[in-house]
Amino acid sequence: MKIDIIGDIHGCFNELKELTLKLGYSWETGIPLHREGRFLGFVGDLTDRGPDSLHVVDLVWRLVVKEKKAHYVPGNHCNKLYRYFQGNKVQISHGLETTVSEYDVLNKKLKSEIRRKFMDLYEKAPLYEVLDNERLVLVHAGIREDYIGKNDSKVKSFVLYGDITGEKHPDGSPVRRDWAKSYKGKTCIVYGHTPVMEARILNYTYNIDTGCVFGGKLTALRYPEMELESVPSSMPFVPEKFRKISEG
Repeated sequence: MKIDIIGDIHGCFNELKELTLKLGYSWETGIPLHREGRFLGFVGDLTDRGPDSLHVVDLVWRLVVKEKKAHYVPGNHCNKLYRYFQGNKVQISHGLETTVSEYDVLNKKLKSEIRRKFMDLYEKAPLYEVLDNERLVLVHAGIREDYIGKNDSKVKSFVLYGDITGEKHPDGSPVRRDWAKSYKGKTCIVYGHTPVMEARILNYTYNIDTGCVFGGKLTALRYPEMELESVPSSMPFVPEKFRKISEG
């Protein structure tokens, strides 16, 4: 299996296009397809905070659902947008407000279309995806070795939010333990969720969320080559968003 796994996009469509071009994908048909048949993989958080969330949703829906040329697992921001589209009461904050503002200016037909596409994408997605004969897992915030193969509420919380302690940072975001430090598995775990200045490789886990929406870069891991590729962000640099994980 040959797959190029991309970290948290958060509405940064231009960087996504630039990165796929750098990886050798052609956009002749309007979506990135590789001449050698490589697939794309997305580890969630397609939307929020960035300038073009709905364009990213439309593209990933086309790749994953319509063309079946990519893999996608949802992130916590995806989960929140899904609940918003369901009509549930969610706080329109922590980035969701940017996606909602994009959505609110659409006409009724386009609103219905983008809502249908995103809900379709989300509902068909696995909580995390085990690929390449259990050699590879795509997951948003990470997964413990003993959770692989399980889908209960404890696992769902872990893969969407990480190993949260119950405490909060000053900005309201949860404090997370460094689960990758104790990972001993032989399955490669590729994830995002926690913005890091450079892709973090530890115990056969790869955190490829390099904070594109916070002015870092958008990063992809080429599998099975295990090579990293990235493009710089066009967004303002927000250094405080690149947070170290709690040692707790």
